[in-house]
Amino acid sequence: MVLSGCRDTPSHTGPATAPLQPATSAVAGLTATVTKVVDGDTIDVRLGTTRERVRLIGIDTPESVKPDSPVECFGPEASSQLTSLIPVGTEVELVRDAEIRDPYDRLLAYVFRRSDGLFVNLSMAGDGFAGALSIAPNTTFADDFRAAVAQARSHRLGLWGACPNPDSLFG
Repeated sequence: MVLSGCRDTPSHTGPATAPLQPATSAVAGLTATVTKVVDGDTIDVRLGTTRERVRLIGIDTPESVKPDSPVECFGPEASSQLTSLIPVGTEVELVRDAEIRDPYDRLLAYVFRRSDGLFVNLSMAGDGFAGALSIAPNTTFADDFRAAVAQARSHRLGLWGACPNPDSLFG
């Protein structure tokens, strides 16, 4: 399966909670339907008749379901936030970067809510539910994620105000 590229997708310039408005009427990606929110940065989707696990590119959230690992500060809240943004049944556009899959065979994607174009990955970062995670060569929106996290951190939003040592969650 090949996902379309995101080179034509504009970068985000507004607040994280505002929808990213693509230049065309639809984000250039692959339409999918959310079937499960696994945690704050991983979802399961249906692509036609295929089911896929998708890892949101550019962000990392505290662990909430990792086997043999404790639930981390704000992990359940991050999962809950992602569920509120894209509940089961939500149509999304999956937009890839340079690599299609990670070492765990999950699809790597920027996720946009089809109903309004919300850039889900960026919303999670900007609202304080995720840290920035830049792994080359998948870095198209890395600057946007870093800026969103810096703003959330400076305003002590989400995990940046709730967790005693938030930097330890991402490192």
